[in-house]
Amino acid sequence: METMLTISNVSRRSGIASSALRFYEERGLITSERAGSGHRRYPRSVLRRIAFIVFAQRIGLSLEEIAGELGKLPADRVPTRRDWGRLSAQWTRRIDERIAELERLRLGLTECIGCGCLSIDRCRLANPSDRAGRKGSGPRYWLG
Repeated sequence: METMLTISNVSRRSGIASSALRFYEERGLITSERAGSGHRRYPRSVLRRIAFIVFAQRIGLSLEEIAGELGKLPADRVPTRRDWGRLSAQWTRRIDERIAELERLRLGLTECIGCGCLSIDRCRLANPSDRAGRKGSGPRYWLG
């Protein structure tokens, strides 16, 4: 049987606040068992799930998306390195898209805001003849 950890042990080892652990549990991302005293006890394998959750959040997945990804893991056994690898391999495209978006934002800071005019409807560099205005309202260049 797997060694069980208290919520304070899990918090200390994962670097995640106890309140966040309870929140993750409420959302179904992690599970615990209750001891006779009513205190939460987590299997050691929860540490890997928490690391996965933190990483997934860093690359921009919502908690709903993370729950969906975690749902792809085997329920009848502790996930293996191969299971985790198969799950995270699908994220390369998403990371590449995020990098491209950040590069566009960096360019926008330099070209749009950097010129000092702050008037996108009259900007001769980024929006000659108000091309963006013809596409509709809002930040059209950033919406794609």
